[in-house]
Order: sequence, then C-alpha cells, then structure tokens
Amino acid sequence: MSTVGLGIPTPRSMTAAAPSDVPTQGPLRDTFGRVAKDLRVSVTDRCNLRCTYCMPAEGLDWMPNDAVLSADELIRVLTVAVRDLGIERIRFTGGEPLLRRDLEQVIGAVAALPRRPEIAMTTNGLGLTRRIDGLVAAGLDRINISLDTVDRERFAEITRRDRLDDVLAGLAAAARAGLDPVKVNAVIPDRADLDAVPDLLAYCLEHGYELRIIEQMPLDADHAWQRTRMVTGDEILATLRTRFDLLPDPAPRGSAPAATWIVDGHRTSRGPARVGVIASVTRPFCGDCDRTRLTADGSLRNCLFASSETDLRAVLRTLPDDEIDAAIAALWRTDMWQKAPGHEVNAAGFVQPTRPMSAIGG
Repeated sequence: MSTVGLGIPTPRSMTAAAPSDVPTQGPLRDTFGRVAKDLRVSVTDRCNLRCTYCMPAEGLDWMPNDAVLSADELIRVLTVAVRDLGIERIRFTGGEPLLRRDLEQVIGAVAALPRRPEIAMTTNGLGLTRRIDGLVAAGLDRINISLDTVDRERFAEITRRDRLDDVLAGLAAAARAGLDPVKVNAVIPDRADLDAVPDLLAYCLEHGYELRIIEQMPLDADHAWQRTRMVTGDEILATLRTRFDLLPDPAPRGSAPAATWIVDGHRTSRGPARVGVIASVTRPFCGDCDRTRLTADGSLRNCLFASSETDLRAVLRTLPDDEIDAAIAALWRTDMWQKAPGHEVNAAGFVQPTRPMSAIGG
C-alpha cells in the first residue's frame, strides 16, 4: 500500500542536512523560544468508532502492520525522548490506543525510566473496563475519554455505533481505578447539538468528571470541514451559561490547551468543579505550545497541522544499533527547530494536512 494512498506526506530523510544553528544538546527548542516537554504518541491509526467528523462510514485504509512501530521500537524512541530530550509528559493516543494489545508493555517500560514522565492516554473508552486495572498497574497516571453526547440516539448517529453504554462504563471504571480527574473530551459537530451541551456538563458534574469541549478542527478524512459550520468556543460558552454560572479560573493556564472556568456552586473531591474549552481555531494558543508528536509509523510532527514530517522508522530499521539513539535525538532536535510560529488555520492560504486526525494522533 502506498503512502500516498494513506495520506502520508513525504517524510524528511534521515540524511537531510540540518541547519547549522540547531542545538546539539539540551531540550527540544525551536527558533521562537518554545521548549517541547509534552509528547503525543499515536500507537495505532485504527479505530472502532466511525465518528462523522473524523472518518467515513467504511473506515480508512489502515497502515500495514509492518509499517507500525513495534513495542521495542516505540520504547526505544520514547527512552531517547525522556532521557536525552527532556520530555516530561507522554500521552498515548490513536486512532484508538486500546486497539494496541501491547499498550501495557509500552506504558510499563516508560514508567520504569529513571526520569519517569507523567503518562496519560486519550481513548474512546470502548473495552476500557477490561484493561483499566492493568493500565494503571503499568503506570498510567491520567486519562481523557471522548464523549460528545449522553443522548443515546445522537451518540449512535455521530459515532455510527450504538456503544454509549460501553463508554459510560469505561468512564466509571477509570474513576474506580483511582484516576482523578477523569476528563471527558467532547466535540460539538453541529450547531443543532449545542442545546444538549449543558446536559453533557451536568452529567460530568454529577459523576465528578472534568469536561473539555474542543472546537472541531480541519483534520477530517473527507476534508469536508468548513469554518462557517464550526461551533465556536464563544458559542459553547454562551450555551453553557444559559444553565451554569461560569467564573474565571484563577489557576494559571500555562501551556495547557484548554482555557478553564469554575462552575459556580459545584465541587469535586479536588475542589471547585471546572469546565474547559479548547478553541484551537478561534483562539489559537500556538505561542505557548510545548508539544511534539510521534505517529504510529514512526514519523515526527512538530505541529498537529504540520505539512512535513521527519522519519524515525528508517533510523530504527537501517542504522547500526550503536548509532540509532544519537540519530533519533539529532533528527528530533532538527524537526523541532523547524517548527512554524503557528498553525495558520485562520490564514487565507491554509492547507489541511493530508493525514487525518486518526493517523496523526489527538
């Protein structure tokens, strides 16, 4: 299967010349003074839902199995990231990461590193009840579970699967396993869904979950995203305020993607209840971005919307063993050094990435 058919951009070669001013030691810096400490790792492009805003009903042409990094290859890359490049937080994503059978092995290896990073996962929750205890035992610290609505009929329409009960069971299992807070990620795919957003917040408040609502981004496989149809962060906040009093959150935001508000009159075991909005399109936070990304097939992306990638898989599979770690570190520093100032989604000449979200990692 060709990389063009998979929507994978041509990667930068492991032999490509690096700019002469790229740092050769220390953390992952770019030319704008940002330092990458947060790594998003896609462990598979496969998913067991078919969300309308992400992929077609028939699914996609998945990566061939031999194109995906093995557990040993993935662990080696993550070891370099933590030991040599200053990564402090790793989030495992997909596709759907629970479709990766050796995920506990990978998490356990990362948790055993001398400079142990914080380990998180974003999942749709299907099958989580069977694996949550093993994941936590392996070292999982935090979890985000995707849930766009608590209306059963609408859930089935959005995901093309009647699996709401499984997601809700996964949320409850994560809470029982001691992960706190359990965060809920929601996308509002249509303005007709806005009226139900307060119901979703009410459900999260009732169960002690922390809701994050995300503006839909131009990362769908069909390239059907339109700015005029997107539900904005301002619309989401205005709708929530029809039922809830939202107060400014005094906690510093830092590099977090979500701007958060205190939900007045509601508390959790951690203190005041919060709700967050991730307005990547209308209120981009690129200036504070501290992320770097690794795809399931071993490509580095210094931005969710990057138009080019750096191939690490070739390094892992072709170089002599004693040269691999240094090559990974050098390529990663070069990739980060070339990071653009922002994603340019709001620019006139913006071009949507060829990879869909399921092949990039959330």
